[in-house]
Amino acid sequence: MLDLLAGLVAADHDGRQRPLGIASIEHKIVQQAVVMVLSAIYEEDFLGFSYGFRPGRGQHDALDALTAGIRSQKVDWILDADIRSFFDEIDHPWMMRFLEHRIADGRILRLIRRWLEAGVIEDGVRQPSKKGTPQGAVISPLLANIYLHYALDQWVQAWRRKPGRGCVIVVRYADDSVMGFEKKATAHRFLEELRERLAKFGLSLHPDKTRLIEFGRYAADRRHARGEGRPETFDFLGFTHCCGRDRKGCYQVVRLTVKKRMRATLATIRETLYRRRHEPVSVIGAWLHRVVEGYFRYHAIPTNVMRLEGFRSEVCRAWRHALRRRSQRSRMNWERFQRLVHRYIPSCRVLHPYPEQRFFASHPTLGKSRMR
Repeated sequence: MLDLLAGLVAADHDGRQRPLGIASIEHKIVQQAVVMVLSAIYEEDFLGFSYGFRPGRGQHDALDALTAGIRSQKVDWILDADIRSFFDEIDHPWMMRFLEHRIADGRILRLIRRWLEAGVIEDGVRQPSKKGTPQGAVISPLLANIYLHYALDQWVQAWRRKPGRGCVIVVRYADDSVMGFEKKATAHRFLEELRERLAKFGLSLHPDKTRLIEFGRYAADRRHARGEGRPETFDFLGFTHCCGRDRKGCYQVVRLTVKKRMRATLATIRETLYRRRHEPVSVIGAWLHRVVEGYFRYHAIPTNVMRLEGFRSEVCRAWRHALRRRSQRSRMNWERFQRLVHRYIPSCRVLHPYPEQRFFASHPTLGKSRMR
């Protein structure tokens, strides 16, 4: 029997809980070895618009591809699709059928089946799994990609190539997908058929997180002509995507850190600063430097600097408040605090190039001539 432990963690933003399966160290090693072998096989099959949990591809690659696609193609409608509880709903028989397409070694297939069905141990009782992949297992991300490759990616690729579809772009990162369409009717037809396709494999779209919105180069003008407000926005990989203009008045996709996540990060920082307020200033300063620098490394993209400046200001405000609460006779004046900020808190500056520059540099065959 596979040795798995269990805990409970929040599954998503709606507060649902899911079991967390943690494999023993021996099984982690074996799973990593299997992942290395299977990755070499399936990397030849995975499609270009799949970015999650693949070697050489990261979140910023997906973000670049999405922005470049919206700007370079005739995209006027965006479908933000989220599969509900995807990792919990993976159908084991379908998973094994998909694996059998490429894997002939029965020993590997039996091992993967045992991992899928291992379940978790809760209150000393083993709970076998009838569906889903073990949360926290090394092999789960790869299995999820294989499942979606057959259940979604290949179908999407064939669907958008049929005549009369118009322009259709796709970017998928794990179970989060964003599709861009030229025509509203095409987007509605795709959404209906997507629901049917996913239902065949035991999956469904999240009703609250799946939205079809008007978005693109002409969205603001068209909505203004109809007497409507600004174009709607959508979130993808930690950034809110908006229709905006650059300094020259040209259309651009403005990407901002999602406010809800930024507030949650600030709340965690405030709580930690208050709890550790009596530790040496140098220790807290070094910790804050690592936290803020790591936050900037991901979020410091063009069009997001002002929001990050606000984040940095709130971090400084929280640190000063914690320092002044160290005693009733605080000697932390503004001049002294500014020296600490200059020493420990990184300045905000853009760390990533514009998405089109990086995307077309990585895909020279597409060429910048396709920009509208």
